Amino acid sequence: MLPELLTAAVAAASVGLVYVAAAARVVKQYERGVVFRLGRLAGEARTPGFTMIIPMVDRLHKVNLQIVTLPVPAQEGITRDNVTVRVDAVVYFRVVDAANALIKVEDYKFAVSQMAQTSLRSIIGKSELDDLLSNREKLNEGLELMIDSPAVGWGVQVDRVEIKDVSLPESMKRSMARQAEADRERRARVINADAELQASKKLAEAAKQMSEQPAALQLRLLQTVVAVAAEKNSTLVLPFPVELLRFLERAQEHPPER
Repeated sequence: MLPELLTAAVAAASVGLVYVAAAARVVKQYERGVVFRLGRLAGEARTPGFTMIIPMVDRLHKVNLQIVTLPVPAQEGITRDNVTVRVDAVVYFRVVDAANALIKVEDYKFAVSQMAQTSLRSIIGKSELDDLLSNREKLNEGLELMIDSPAVGWGVQVDRVEIKDVSLPESMKRSMARQAEADRERRARVINADAELQASKKLAEAAKQMSEQPAALQLRLLQTVVAVAAEKNSTLVLPFPVELLRFLERAQEHPPER
């Protein structure tokens, strides 16, 4: 009798171990477990940790809740100001409702990718080239809204969308380079003209001041001579004052008496 009871106990324990091994599941911290019982959703998603299902009846699907970084392939389009560009982007999203991510859409990652590509082409067509190059934050917000609106029903939340790069044709790059060069040259000419205007005003004030004191002009002349004489490899030309010539003429007309 005793051996039979031991055999039955061992058999029951073996069956129990097999059942536990078949029914036991472990859901990781960053996952949620969605159980389908005979094809129907069974209750809420299983939280992280150890959980049990009914073998051969239940199926447990684990859904990752981590943020997914999805690169959007470069899309070619024509901007509103008729410029052909290629734009690529990156989408950051995560699953917030594991059940809807499995039930509402067949493959939520593929669906978000296709929606991102379509939205990116739409943004290109609605924007001008200057907006794509300098006003990306506003475009990123609009792109995020366009992707997030349908994704909410899929149990997916779009955290951020970033436009990575804008590729321009070589002819457009050359045109923009010429435009930038012309703009820099224009600013340089304006600055030079403004400097000439300020210098002319100061020279006019200096000339007016010197006209009141003739000796100041002579002192300025001597300062110029000293500055030029400092260069050893230069030829010094010294102007002769007209007043000195007139003095010599008067001296010849009236020679001194002996």
